[in-house]
Amino acid sequence: MPDNNHLSKDPWVSLRSYTDARIALGRTGVSIPLKENLEFRLAHAYARDAVYGSLELKNLFDGLQSCKLPILHLQSQCNNRSEYLQRPDWGRKLNDASKGIIQSMSSQTYDVAIVVADGLSAVAINEHLLPFLELLIPLLNKNNYSIAPLSIVQQARVAIADEIGSLLNARLTLILIGERPGLTSPNSMGAYITYNPQIGLTDERRNCISNIRPEGLRYEIAVEKIMYLIKQSINLKLSGVTLKDNTIGIDNG
Repeated sequence: MPDNNHLSKDPWVSLRSYTDARIALGRTGVSIPLKENLEFRLAHAYARDAVYGSLELKNLFDGLQSCKLPILHLQSQCNNRSEYLQRPDWGRKLNDASKGIIQSMSSQTYDVAIVVADGLSAVAINEHLLPFLELLIPLLNKNNYSIAPLSIVQQARVAIADEIGSLLNARLTLILIGERPGLTSPNSMGAYITYNPQIGLTDERRNCISNIRPEGLRYEIAVEKIMYLIKQSINLKLSGVTLKDNTIGIDNG
């Protein structure tokens, strides 16, 4: 009779040093070990918490003062998290009050509009936004790009940046948003760049950089890629599938 209490080591265990993915877990009889089962449940709980989390607005507003930019507090047409999860289309549009805030401003034009959105992981924004912008804003200023008031949007999807950028008369939008949580990455931030933002654009018009976090794509590397794409996008007057990231030799290790 086989010993079902014997823990068998997975022969692929050496691969775990290359990824956070749940591989080479070993087995006890025909099942995975209890420890791995419990860790899976914990990771799933972290992912669910991330989806239902909220932006820490006071900490964000206080920390963003160092950027020396006006800040707009906006909201999509979703009034709560339940609506956000059930009606993605509402999360892509500003509510009337938020549109009014932008429309009441002067008609100045800008090179770049930065939009911050909770997305599917507010915890990602809470953890990564401030250190990320501390690197990005000085580079935008150094390159003499005019920056629109910083927009923080609750219950928002990626496409909401198109409406915001259009209302702000921005040549390009950069939205930083909490990505869909994974079982090893409940706090991953994504960045989407769109040239000439307009309502109704689809995903092929955007360039995406994902998994921005210390355990994934480090801030310094993400900022380098984003600055490259912003420069190319503005120079070539395009973004999306026709704009390629030709940066090479970047070490993220």
